[in-house]
Amino acid sequence: MFAKAFRVKSNTAIKGSDRRKLRADVMAAFPTLGTDQVSVLVPGKEELNIVKLYAHRGDAVTVYVSGGNPILFEVEKNLYPTVYTLWSYPDLLPAFTTWPPVLEKLVGGADLMLPGLVVPSAGLPQVQKGDLCAIALLGNRAPVAVGVAAMSTAEMLTSGLKGRGFSVLHTYQDHLWRSGDKSSPPSLAPLALDPPDLSEEKESVQADPALQGDLRRLTLEGEEENGEVQRMCGEKSLSEASEDPSVRGLNPDPTDSKTLQEQMDELVQQCFLHALKCQVRKADLPLLTSTFLGSHMLSCCPEGRQLDIKKSSYKKLSKFLQHMQQEQIIQVKELSKGVESIVAVDWKHPRITSFVIAEPSPTSQTIQEGSREQPYHPPDIKSLYCVPASMTLLFQESGHKKGSILEGGEVRTIIINYVKRNDLVDADNKNLVKLDPILCDCILEKNEQHTVMKLPWDSLLTRSKLKIMYIRSLQTTAHEPDLTHYLYFLEYSHTHLFICLEKLQPVYQVTFPGQEPIVKKGRICPIDITLAQRASNKKVTVVRNLEAYGLDPCSVAAILQQRCQASATVTPAPGAKDSLQVQIQGNQVHHLSRLLLEEYQLPRKHIQGLEKAPKPGKKK
Repeated sequence: MFAKAFRVKSNTAIKGSDRRKLRADVMAAFPTLGTDQVSVLVPGKEELNIVKLYAHRGDAVTVYVSGGNPILFEVEKNLYPTVYTLWSYPDLLPAFTTWPPVLEKLVGGADLMLPGLVVPSAGLPQVQKGDLCAIALLGNRAPVAVGVAAMSTAEMLTSGLKGRGFSVLHTYQDHLWRSGDKSSPPSLAPLALDPPDLSEEKESVQADPALQGDLRRLTLEGEEENGEVQRMCGEKSLSEASEDPSVRGLNPDPTDSKTLQEQMDELVQQCFLHALKCQVRKADLPLLTSTFLGSHMLSCCPEGRQLDIKKSSYKKLSKFLQHMQQEQIIQVKELSKGVESIVAVDWKHPRITSFVIAEPSPTSQTIQEGSREQPYHPPDIKSLYCVPASMTLLFQESGHKKGSILEGGEVRTIIINYVKRNDLVDADNKNLVKLDPILCDCILEKNEQHTVMKLPWDSLLTRSKLKIMYIRSLQTTAHEPDLTHYLYFLEYSHTHLFICLEKLQPVYQVTFPGQEPIVKKGRICPIDITLAQRASNKKVTVVRNLEAYGLDPCSVAAILQQRCQASATVTPAPGAKDSLQVQIQGNQVHHLSRLLLEEYQLPRKHIQGLEKAPKPGKKK
C-alpha cells in the first residue's frame, strides 16, 4: 500500500474527543494490550497528529502520528499498527517468519507467498482468513511487515504451503516508514521456534533443484511493475534500499540489548560532547541553548542517525542540560526571562578530554556515500520574455514569432539590429532615432503616435514607461536615487533602446541540476514566510511555495521540527491547487533564514518575509 509515494491531504493535531475515541478503538482492535500500554501508545498530553492521505492507488488512509512516528493507520475503518508500534509490542499480532532476502520484494510491493515461510519446529501460528498478522525475518523477532492472512493456517498446511499467504499492507523501508524517524528494527531474540538445525535444511535445499527453484520464487509473484513515482517525501529504488546500511541492521549484534530510548540517550550525549570538544569556543559564550542544539549538536550527529531528544529519557533539552550541569560539565543560566544560555564550559572535564570522535571506516564511508540522499542544490532561475501578438512585426525579421521566448540580451540585440537594418538613426543627429510605424505601436501610447516622430537616446528616461522602470529598479535593488545609479540606469536603458520590456509577456525558466529547463508563464512566486496568530494566542510561522524551488515541504518540516524543537505540521495551502504549506510553532524566521539562505543557498530576492525574524533579546 505504501510501496510508492503517497499524497498528504491534511495534517492536524488531534482533538481531545478524538484521542479518547482512538484509545477505545485501539483497545477494541487489540484486546491483548493493557490499559497502561494503550495509554503509552496513545499518550494523553503529548503531541498526536492525524494525517489524512491518499495512497498511490487512490486508497484513503488515516495515519496517527506520535512523536514524529506513524503509530497506527486506518483503512476503511480497520485499524492497523505500523512497524514502529510492533517494535514496542512485538507480540501484539501473530507473527510469521520469512527469509531475509524476501524483505526486498516485500518493500517493492509484493505479497508474501507461502513457499517463503520458515516453518518452526512448534508449527505455524494459528490464524483465520482475514486475520491481521506480523511478518519477521529469520534471526530477529522484530516485525518488518504487516499483512492480512489470505487463508487460515489449516488451509496453508492443506495446500502444501503453496500460493499466496499474506496480503502485505505496510513494511519496514516503505514510504509510511520513511515518514517517521527511519530507525532500524531493534534486535529481539527469536522465540525458540526456529528449525533446530538450519544447516541440514540448507544442505537439503542445495541438494534438491526443485527446492532451489521454490526458494528462488519466494514472493516473486505479485511484484509490482516499476512506474514513474510522484515524489512527496522522497523515495529510493529497490537496489538503493538493498544497499542501505539500515537494511544490514535487520540482524544486529544479538548481545546489544539496549532499548531505542537508551540508544537515543547515548546519541544525545555523544553529540553534546562532540559539539563542546570540536565546535564551541570560549568566545561563543554565553550561548543560547537553542542555538547550541540547532547549530552545534545536530551538526555533530553521525551520518545515518537522527537526533531527537524527545525520544530520549530526557524528553527536553533543558532537562538534559540540567543533568550535564549536575556533572559540572557546563553551567546554564537564565540571562533573560524564559531564555536559557550556556555561560561556562569545563573543557578540562574528563568526559570532554576523554571523548574520542569515531572515524568512519573506508567501507562505511563508501556505503554512506552510496545510500545518502542527494544534497539540495538551488535551481537556476532566469527571467525571460515572451513575444505577444501585438509585437510580432518587430521580431519577425529576426526569425521570431508569437510565443517566442527571449532573454533580455536577445531583445537588446534584436532592437539594435532592427534600427540599423531599417536605417532609423537620424542622419543629422546620431542621438535621435526615427520611429517607424512598428516602433510607434510598440513604444508610444495611441495619443502620441501622430505627434512623436523621433526620440533621443538620452531622453528615454523622460518617457513615462522608463520612469516607471527606473523607479521599480530602485525598489528592487534598494538603492537610493542618486546620480551614479541614474547614469547606470541610463546606460542600461540605452542597451534596451526603445523597447519597454513590460510590454512583453513575462515568463521564467527554472533549471534544476541534471534536469531539463522548465519554462512557465508569469513570474515565479517567492517563498513566502508569514506569521499568524492562533486562537490560543500563540504565534506560528507559515511557509509557502517551497515546491516551486524543488523543496519538499515534508522534509523541510522535519528539519525545522528538530532544529526549533517545536511542533511542525504540513497542510494544504489555502487557495493553491496541489500545494502544501509548513507551519511551525513560534517565530522561527531566524531558523528559516539560515536554512534557506546559508544551507540551501537560495537567493534572498526569491524569499519574502525574512524581516519578520524576532529582534535579539525579544521573546519569540
